Amino acid sequence: MRVDLNCDMGESFGRWELGADAAVMPHISSANIACGAHAGDPAVMRRTMRLAAAQGVACGAHPGFADLAGFGRREIPITPDEATDLVLWQLGALAAIARAEGVTLRHVKPHGALYNMAARDPALADAIARAVAQFDRSLVLFGLAGSPMLDGGRAAGLAVAAEGFADRAYEPDGSLTPRARPGAVIHDLSLVVARAVRMATESRVTARDGSEIRLHVDTICVHGDTPGAADLAHALRQGLEAAGVLVRPAGSPGE
Repeated sequence: MRVDLNCDMGESFGRWELGADAAVMPHISSANIACGAHAGDPAVMRRTMRLAAAQGVACGAHPGFADLAGFGRREIPITPDEATDLVLWQLGALAAIARAEGVTLRHVKPHGALYNMAARDPALADAIARAVAQFDRSLVLFGLAGSPMLDGGRAAGLAVAAEGFADRAYEPDGSLTPRARPGAVIHDLSLVVARAVRMATESRVTARDGSEIRLHVDTICVHGDTPGAADLAHALRQGLEAAGVLVRPAGSPGE
């Protein structure tokens, strides 16, 4: 058994710092690097990429809405063509820095509201997948397990990675509980680890109402802006490996 452990990173901006990237990085296998739209700036992007490369962590793009004030978590009406252009713009920005650093980008994971909207809107999912395919077909597209994002990626000829969230509550239909609802984010460390292990080993998770959901995952997300993110990432890695799960970047050769 194997699974990827990914984290959203590089989400500081200018003098404003968010997340504990340096402390989290040793415990993950993939870093989703903000591309300067919802968060991040050129200096932060380069610094985060260097940090990931030094730790042997796979680097990927984390494009979102151009909404710094809302941290990309506010839904914004967007056409499919606009979404394709939005993602292409951000991929190009991060890829330029990756080229300068001698780093190969491995994956793409949309951020926040863009991710959530694409998880329920096939046209938007297709638009994002189209942008990734037009840019580089070797990139792995991350998407919510069971969502149109994975279908869109496959239709565009991309490798896809089904994503699970150990520290987020699920609705019975497999969607994430909206953050505005109480209990949407799970803070009990032991529970988060147990959920991650069960996702990786049994392809199951318990929904908010107590029902059981079948949920195959290739990658599990740790949120870098969660308080105690470094301890959480460390515990998740230890818990997964203790259960016999190899933690490796999505799309890496099998072992």
